[in-house]
Amino acid sequence: MSSAPSSIDPNRPSAARIYDAYLGGTHHFAADRAVADRAAEILPEVPLIARANRDLLRRIVRYAAARGIHQFLDLGSGIPTENNVHEVAREVAPDARVVYVDLDPTAVLYARHLLGDDTQTAIVPGDLREPAAILAAPEVRDLIDLSRPVAILMIAVLHFMPDGPELDAALHAYREAVAPGSLLAISHFTTNGDPEQTARIAELYNRTGTPLVVRDAARTARFFEGWRLVEPGLVPGPRWRPDDGPVSDAERYLILAGVAER
Repeated sequence: MSSAPSSIDPNRPSAARIYDAYLGGTHHFAADRAVADRAAEILPEVPLIARANRDLLRRIVRYAAARGIHQFLDLGSGIPTENNVHEVAREVAPDARVVYVDLDPTAVLYARHLLGDDTQTAIVPGDLREPAAILAAPEVRDLIDLSRPVAILMIAVLHFMPDGPELDAALHAYREAVAPGSLLAISHFTTNGDPEQTARIAELYNRTGTPLVVRDAARTARFFEGWRLVEPGLVPGPRWRPDDGPVSDAERYLILAGVAER
């Protein structure tokens, strides 16, 4: 990627662009690649973790669509890549409607380019900690009927949010806004048997100006307060309804995942 609009700072690493680098995408800069390369030196599984998380998103979306949920609010959607939410959902439900939300200008720019004139999708620039603004956005009001079940996706985003009243209030607001039968899906970076290793990854992100909060299962489970976890509960990501049967080494992927029903 050689140039950027004026709203994008190519010299400041971006979590969305670093993730794009993990996935082998093209929408990132040298500063992002430097962080991605350093993260892979500390934790060689990082690219595998990113791809496993993308596979998890696909499984979650298909699960929601198969349950009859045809509208999705993807908070912290990131830079578009393969198997985007609207593409996966429409394999099951051709009428699926999706609103993507992201704070990163690169993610917003390329989502707009990808979506083009698709009237069943939209991208909204915004911070998931501001639910009132997001839910009042014209794109959300046009595409999402909050009187019917909706799937709220928070995939690999909450670990960039510090604990505190603001986040708690936002999660409460989303839960109260959606109809019974709605789903909340979360994936979250966690620790493994080597806390020093995950601490070094967190320190690397902290130096970029994007703090990474590593939470264990108990702290992550708090995000589902007021929701009912569906089977298999909060588990390592590759163990959430895998396509190919049991996964023996899921803990090495350092992702917790769960889906819950309102």
